[in-house]
Amino acid sequence: MKSLTPQRRVALLVLVAASAAALGYVTVVHRAHDDDLQLYGNIDIRDVTLGFRVAGKVAVVNVDEGESVQVGQVMAGLDSVPLKLQQDEALANAAAISARVALLRSGYRSEEVAQARAMLAERRAALTNAQQQYARQQQLKDTGAVAVRTYEDAAASRDQAQARLVSAEAALSSLQNGYRKQEIAEAQANEKRALSLAAQATQRLEDAVLVAPADGTVLTRAIEPGAILAAGASAFTLSLRAPIWARVYVAEADLGKVPSGQRVLLYTDSRPDQPYHGHIGFVSPTAEFTPKNVETTDLRTSLVYRARVIVTDSDPGLRQGMPVSVRLDRATAAKDRP
Repeated sequence: MKSLTPQRRVALLVLVAASAAALGYVTVVHRAHDDDLQLYGNIDIRDVTLGFRVAGKVAVVNVDEGESVQVGQVMAGLDSVPLKLQQDEALANAAAISARVALLRSGYRSEEVAQARAMLAERRAALTNAQQQYARQQQLKDTGAVAVRTYEDAAASRDQAQARLVSAEAALSSLQNGYRKQEIAEAQANEKRALSLAAQATQRLEDAVLVAPADGTVLTRAIEPGAILAAGASAFTLSLRAPIWARVYVAEADLGKVPSGQRVLLYTDSRPDQPYHGHIGFVSPTAEFTPKNVETTDLRTSLVYRARVIVTDSDPGLRQGMPVSVRLDRATAAKDRP
């Protein structure tokens, strides 16, 4: 057999490499075995950055990096004295305005109404007396037995008594009718605002305590006692314990085999013989290129669809970014079909 020329050797190597890449594509992306669909991806664990909604001085820090926390557990707290004083002032102001509203709604006191009635009776008696004096002076004026000035003074006294009576009647009517609707509406609006400010002060006091929003592990701690924090400043980063997902990628030809809810098995390098269980929760409607950390160099230009696998029996053995293989068995798929 004749030896190959250098040009033929290069061509043969290129052909072999292309064949190997095509075989790898079929093996890695589509199926690990004839009866199984195998997908590849990574564990995706969400984390959340925690901080105080109010500014203040850190008074206590109860957790450190690497510690596990339970939902509702107190992780840190701010100095509450300034916030407590603000709450006391807001509550006192709200109480005062509420008392004013109650006063306006109840109307005037019965003693004030009785006093107004007595004043009205006095003004009526004064008017009667002034009218009688005026009548006598008028009779004397006609006979010329009284000076004109005296007669005019009697008329003026009568008119004044009449005016005072009208004023007393108006005062009694006002007391009996109570405060005006506009006054009550204004007071109610002020009360609503005061109660809102009091609620805000109470909420700020509650926000001085930072609690864990969910079960998880503290990844980072960025505060120390005595530090002055602005509102919203990062205090901790918490890795959530649940839900735990696997982000995998599906070729277009296999989209029909991974409907939402389909049960799957997840394999990791640390426990290859003990798969985790899960189901397909979401398949992206948009195609994308295969991520570089999932596939080989040749497959990075392949268009795939991102899918989310929800792990139903997760444990601390699953870590962020851990590579996983997701296998869909045909027998399981047939069993899940209606």
